Amino acid sequence: MTDADESRGPPPTEEGDIGASRTDEDDLDASIAVGGDSEASLPADVESVRAALVEWYETDHREYPWRETHDPYAILVSEVMSQQTQLDRVVEPWREFTERWPTAEALATADRADVVGLWTDHSLGYNNRATYLHEAAEQVVSEHDGEFPNTPEGLQELMGVGPYTADAVASFAFDDGGAVVDTNVKRVLYRAFDVPDESDAFERVADELLPEGDSRVWNNAIMELGGVACGKQPRCDEAGCPWREWCHAYGTGDFRAPDVPTQPEFEGSRRQMRGRVVSALREYGESPIDDLGRRVRVDYAPDGEYGREWLRGLLSDLESDGLVTTTETGGETVARLRR
Repeated sequence: MTDADESRGPPPTEEGDIGASRTDEDDLDASIAVGGDSEASLPADVESVRAALVEWYETDHREYPWRETHDPYAILVSEVMSQQTQLDRVVEPWREFTERWPTAEALATADRADVVGLWTDHSLGYNNRATYLHEAAEQVVSEHDGEFPNTPEGLQELMGVGPYTADAVASFAFDDGGAVVDTNVKRVLYRAFDVPDESDAFERVADELLPEGDSRVWNNAIMELGGVACGKQPRCDEAGCPWREWCHAYGTGDFRAPDVPTQPEFEGSRRQMRGRVVSALREYGESPIDDLGRRVRVDYAPDGEYGREWLRGLLSDLESDGLVTTTETGGETVARLRR
């Protein structure tokens, strides 16, 4: 498995294995209510769904250094770094960070400016995350004698650790967290089991699916599924998705998701027209606006629907992107590619 365009972590608004799990006899019916009148189409044989995913993950998954440790400090660093950042981009800064400050004690005594500086050097975004990590390390040392809390509730007492991060660290470090629901997991649940785009629905279905006592493997596995097989561009067959036989999207061919809206038609779109403007300027050089318009659209008419006002809008977009410049010469707009 190679493709990985996903980032990890909670939605940007969060600051920061199983909780209660059903027994076999409580397994889900073919359809389970998830709040109000909404329903998720979950298979009756949930054990087979669980087993298929775990087997798929354990057979082959991407290797990341934080998956090779149960150290809660190292895992917390990885979780904070990977929020809205592609996992492959986290490896180098994570190694540098944990080599420079290998323990909570080392981080707690570090100069905060150095911590933020490393964060900035690697373009990890939101420097307050580095500050929160530093403060959380200080809390671990001063309030917990250097030992990390081992429950989601205890972990949430640390600075910057919200419910998502707490469940992730509790799962991956102590195998005792709840379901971890990030954007990738929501996409998987929405597509596979037609879960409504409602936070409570995703949380409930994720908790229902989570096998008791296996939060470490399960949460890694379902996030891996979202990152490798069920990304914004699905790779169901190529990645051997283990849920194809149950998946609503695979059966219907509708792969929309909360973060994957229906793509607008390219033909005739502004995106296509902007491309034509650039191509025309590249081929013909600087051009008066009406000459350019006729090269972009055969139905160009200076005062028509696709006329000067429409074309100036495209040129304005391209100027904002730093691709084109326009000048007024003799009362006429002239466009050229920016050099």
